[in-house]
Amino acid sequence: MSYYIAKTLVAGFDEAVDLVTEALKREGFGVLTEIDVQATLKEKLGVNFRPYRILGACNPPFAHRALELEDKIGLMLPCNVIVQDAGGGRVEVAAIDPIASMQAVNNPALADVGVEVRAKMARAIDALGDS
Repeated sequence: MSYYIAKTLVAGFDEAVDLVTEALKREGFGVLTEIDVQATLKEKLGVNFRPYRILGACNPPFAHRALELEDKIGLMLPCNVIVQDAGGGRVEVAAIDPIASMQAVNNPALADVGVEVRAKMARAIDALGDS
């Protein structure tokens, strides 16, 4: 089982970030955090790196349900989505598969939440169109 759901787009990097943010919004996710890995690595290490963003996506009703079922699940929140330059005018988008990440938690009650969140995340990624 893969630990992520991914799709490659033919798009500009900033355009892809906007498309992903909108697709997530349509599925009830908000982006709580945005980490510009390229800028951070340049600032902290002085190294050049490809355009790469980590979006911390949260769907509040599902986050609340998961927190009610498992008080330490906040360690796995929010759901991370990456957008990275794949070269040649292509951008890869990948999202954590919540089912895979929830397997690390020994709480069967989280399974239903994981399935529902995965379906929403997969729809958001799928809505980005064909590569």
